[in-house]
Amino acid sequence: MSHNIYVVRLHPDVLKSRKFRDENPGYDPGKPCVYVGITGLSPDIRFDNHKAGYKSCRFVKKFGLTLMPSLYEKFNPMSYDKACAMEKKLANYLRNKGYAVWQR
Repeated sequence: MSHNIYVVRLHPDVLKSRKFRDENPGYDPGKPCVYVGITGLSPDIRFDNHKAGYKSCRFVKKFGLTLMPSLYEKFNPMSYDKACAMEKKLANYLRNKGYAVWQR
């Protein structure tokens, strides 16, 4: 039980990236843009690492605003295998709800 999933709210300017837009053809403009990830650290420390450029997703480094714990806290912590599966499941769930989602 050593891994966590996390969700970062991204600034809507991330939609200026064609690559990001192409991953989210069903995006509902009323919903947030987010990054869904997995970490062996606490989500807070991982977010700080992204913003500092350490093993960072470029979208989180440039557009990351804040963590969205209400979307992931209830699942953490979990095994690595469960976290990998939950990361994909949560990303797909949010995308199906109209969020614009980036996942590693």
